[in-house]
Amino acid sequence: MKQFDEIGYWSEIKLEIISKYAAAYSGILARQPGLEHVYIDAFAGGGVHVARATGGYVLGSPLNALEVQPPFKEYFLIDIAPDKVEGLRARVGDRRDVHIMPGDCNLILLQEVFPRVRYEDYRRGLCLLDPYGLDLDWRVMATAGSMRSIEMFLNFPVLDMNRNVLWHVLEEVDPADRDRLNRFWGDDSWRRVMYSTAGNLFGWEEKSGDNETIARAFRERLRTVGGPSSREAGCGPNRRSGKSSFSSRGSSNSLGAIRSRHDPKT
Repeated sequence: MKQFDEIGYWSEIKLEIISKYAAAYSGILARQPGLEHVYIDAFAGGGVHVARATGGYVLGSPLNALEVQPPFKEYFLIDIAPDKVEGLRARVGDRRDVHIMPGDCNLILLQEVFPRVRYEDYRRGLCLLDPYGLDLDWRVMATAGSMRSIEMFLNFPVLDMNRNVLWHVLEEVDPADRDRLNRFWGDDSWRRVMYSTAGNLFGWEEKSGDNETIARAFRERLRTVGGPSSREAGCGPNRRSGKSSFSSRGSSNSLGAIRSRHDPKT
């Protein structure tokens, strides 16, 4: 097992964006009388990466969050990989405000973390969802979007979708992989977005959409959870990388920021 994950240039940029977003969020919430705000990282990793281009060390999202000033009241750092959890514990040390939680984030968020960030308890949270692939359940996003207390930053795992599910002929895809996308999406309506039987003499579902199609449809799906107060902040392809990205920001009862990239972890 590698001690550190290797990341590419665009992941370094992503980490910088998240760090700046967290600092702005914490600065704003710290000025609100009577409110406490927390940081949640559902796929925290080991805390340190290696830059593919230089071989140098790059701080991961949880360690960057720990350096934000003004600080968050508490930090909930989750990862399912035991080696990553062990490495993160070693790097964070013994801090009473940091909760390192090993296991499936889909269960931990719904059962242990979100109940501690309730709107009526004057608690607010910035929740980073940067999955390794289609490892996230729609229930998590739907719950966070309905709580009014959670600001989500989601990295859209379109690489795993393309590699394992969104093939040209859908019937050739392993049913288990289709089920993974169903759990992420919340149902199988992505099939109507990305596939059509038009022009096929045999009635097979053939791919008709692209990366921007699936990202746009998911953004709209999230907007329905966030409610009518959610507003668009920006949308468009990244011309330098050929990767699509979008972000959406809203009020306290809407989803915070969603980033979509062809390769979410490199």
